[in-house]
Amino acid sequence: MHKNRFDLNFDFDETPKPAPRVCDHPGCAEIGEHRAPKARDRLNEYWWFCLDHVRAYNKAWDFYAGMDEKDIERHVRNDTTWDRPTWPMGHWRVQERFIRDRVTGEDFAFGGAWTGATRQEAKAKKARTPEEEALAVLDLEPPVDFATIKRRYRELAKTHHPDRNGGDKHAEERLKKINQAYNTLKAAHGAG
Repeated sequence: MHKNRFDLNFDFDETPKPAPRVCDHPGCAEIGEHRAPKARDRLNEYWWFCLDHVRAYNKAWDFYAGMDEKDIERHVRNDTTWDRPTWPMGHWRVQERFIRDRVTGEDFAFGGAWTGATRQEAKAKKARTPEEEALAVLDLEPPVDFATIKRRYRELAKTHHPDRNGGDKHAEERLKKINQAYNTLKAAHGAG
């Protein structure tokens, strides 16, 4: 509609354009448009190369140069979690249960009411995995090695053996539970 109007938009603040970067490769006069990190520990400092020299630089780049196998493995493991600390799955749940048990006492059930159960029975009720139940039957606390498990099993087997208790049925049933717990732990530790 306004064909004959002039464009009067002038940029009076004319700042000079920066000169193009020259390739950082010695003896190259091309424009350095492509950046490449200077070193593994200086990833925010860059060399500026032309296309041919950045390709050569990238081909020769080895981030793990100078690191041994353990350092490389540790770096890869840390990168999987963005260099943030991690904890085993369920750790806080177990820790919370442990603190709650310490506060309420060992002879209390989950709700905090007195059950009248013995210490071993209370531990067996609280245990969740078969290994934890088996350790509760043997009256052991994790972490425990298999030699300790075997030693405790022998003590309890001698104590609750029916021949030693005059054929007592309660002792016989207790020995069956002890044997079952020992076999569970034996399989879990891969012994035997």
